[in-house]
Amino acid sequence: MKVVEAIAKALKAEGVDILFAYPVNPLIEAAAAEDIRTVIVRQERVGLHMADAYSRLSSGDKIGVFCMQHGPGAENAFGGIAQAYSESVPLLVIPAGYPRRLAHYYPNFNSTLNMQHITKWVEPLTMGKALPEVLRRAFFQLRNGRPGPVLIEVPLDVFGDEVPDDWVYTPSYRARSAPDPADVARAAAVLAAAKRPVIYAGQGVHYAKAWESLRELAETWNIPVTTSIEGKSAFPENHPLSLGSGGRANPRQVKRFLADADVILGIGCSFALTGFGVGMPRGKTIIHATLDPMDLNKDVPAQYGLVGDARLTLDALLAAMADHDRAPAAARADIATEIAAVRAPWRDQWRPKLEDAGTPINPYRVIAELDRLVDKSRTVITHDAGSPRDQLTPFWEATTPLSYIGWGKTTQLGYGLGLAMGAKLARPDHLCINVWGDAAIGFTGMDFETAVRERIPILSILFNNFSMAIEIPIMPVSQAKYGSTDISGHYADMARAFGGY
Repeated sequence: MKVVEAIAKALKAEGVDILFAYPVNPLIEAAAAEDIRTVIVRQERVGLHMADAYSRLSSGDKIGVFCMQHGPGAENAFGGIAQAYSESVPLLVIPAGYPRRLAHYYPNFNSTLNMQHITKWVEPLTMGKALPEVLRRAFFQLRNGRPGPVLIEVPLDVFGDEVPDDWVYTPSYRARSAPDPADVARAAAVLAAAKRPVIYAGQGVHYAKAWESLRELAETWNIPVTTSIEGKSAFPENHPLSLGSGGRANPRQVKRFLADADVILGIGCSFALTGFGVGMPRGKTIIHATLDPMDLNKDVPAQYGLVGDARLTLDALLAAMADHDRAPAAARADIATEIAAVRAPWRDQWRPKLEDAGTPINPYRVIAELDRLVDKSRTVITHDAGSPRDQLTPFWEATTPLSYIGWGKTTQLGYGLGLAMGAKLARPDHLCINVWGDAAIGFTGMDFETAVRERIPILSILFNNFSMAIEIPIMPVSQAKYGSTDISGHYADMARAFGGY
């Protein structure tokens, strides 16, 4: 059996049923022969974004896979891999490589060397007989530890190599770890005694499928919950204990309750410093529960650290807190009323925009109407970089796990279109929406044609204000002289030209 055939069979054994790709890569044909659907994009970055969403919506159970051509194909893919790396998304990237005799020859692009800093694990396949161990390492990296992209570079002259005749691929598995019981006991005592605790939940809750455990902890101990953008939808935002979610823009109650907290439990989060996240106020007692010990005391000083799977951690905390005095929790019996009292005037302040009947239509009105009309239990939505992110995240009420694809560690314009398409392929019975602006469509808009051609029915909502709105106040001279923040386009016409509506 040839290497290319063996890779396709291994993907099939791992449950891969879609290969996102851009030619030319021999794996495309081999995958099709194994009845793995091939989805061909217009540019490599969007294919990676689709694979990204495909992995996210199964909490990493089904791995998104992307392959591309050596040289320019690999070069074009760099941004998509970097975005997945910053967001800790598990996806498998299989670029072709130059033949081995040219792999290290200037100026040929070497994916192994150039992408080692934007991948969790990267390895070249140097010979056919090494394929079993390379695939084993790759998939165990994908399914265990901190999620992230894994890359296997296959030189063109290796695809045709023979693999061992007696090789039968054995699928990988996930091994979970729990925090030290002594650490749990100390953290449980602090959290149980807290007067005004707040839970800050990240996307580790999604990957651990810890939604019910998070809810049980919040309800049992009357603890308000907010989430990172990546963690949005980990806790139902229509729940009385929900503070909502946000990043650069966030509901008033998020910062109010964090500022008033004495103890903050960060669960399944990195606490990474970013201009697109909620900063932790100083002087608080921090319990940081994370899968990756690299996160501990990296950005936010934490007095207590718990290293392990988010669901196992939450379950351990619940068990350890069971015997503690619940008087502090009882004293917070009216905390939901307090949250509502902060939320109501904030919503009233924004109501003129959310209900604005003027023309042209206000983007906040669009979001409010969409939030009111769709079936939240069968909808997946994502934002894009810039204004759409800041407009959508505070006002979209996510009520079902994995119904909101949030991102923001790095903010590449145009990310949302591929996420919506990947989400639709992962959940064909859901309405999948991306909300973007006229700057974002300039980066990836051609792949709207991919949605049409590949029969991926998504709803794409474009806010067109004919300008780079965020840049206007920081580019006054260039705008006045040269119109540097002006952009234009009739994008509905473009969509119709591609065969859409």
